[in-house]
Amino acid sequence: MTNIARITEIVEPEAKALGFDLVRVILFGKSEVGDEEHTLQIMAERPDTGQLVLEDCAALSRRISDRIDELEAAGETLIEDAYRLEVSSPGIDRPLTRPKDFSDWAGHEARVQLINPVEGNRKSIQGNLIGLEGETVTLDDKKSGPVSFSLADIHSAKLVLTDKLIAATRPLDSSGADEQDVAEDFEGAEEIFEEQEDS
Repeated sequence: MTNIARITEIVEPEAKALGFDLVRVILFGKSEVGDEEHTLQIMAERPDTGQLVLEDCAALSRRISDRIDELEAAGETLIEDAYRLEVSSPGIDRPLTRPKDFSDWAGHEARVQLINPVEGNRKSIQGNLIGLEGETVTLDDKKSGPVSFSLADIHSAKLVLTDKLIAATRPLDSSGADEQDVAEDFEGAEEIFEEQEDS
């Protein structure tokens, strides 16, 4: 089984070395019949803009590829099956993955999926983020008003695309990645890992 914590441990210093903050590391994909590869998605951002441009994604992809090559040469296999690498910017309607995200984006609308139900057996809530206090997030749910829950109880969370969010988000360089998957535009990231992992 793939150890995402170990992959994160490897990827984060590579992102930091380029001046980026790591937002998320996930592994997804692969059909039941085994005819599709896994995708290792690395999401990162520049602290000053909250995004990455295309050249940033390419640079981070190369660093990650080189580091994983080194580890594999030393005998450590991070992902057993073939996979491709995707390096992307978080986009405007970004996932909320770190405690600071729930403070930084207070006042904006978010959709949260919880592990355990709250407020009448609901696991899905949506409304304006009030903020974070300690380990507790409070959201002004559209249906039931303020709801508080633990960070540990969040299955997934992301911002909702609104006019207010668009106005608050710094525009990206026209040569950079937008909220779409960078892998759609930058195939080099895929090629590096496909060549390495298909053997």
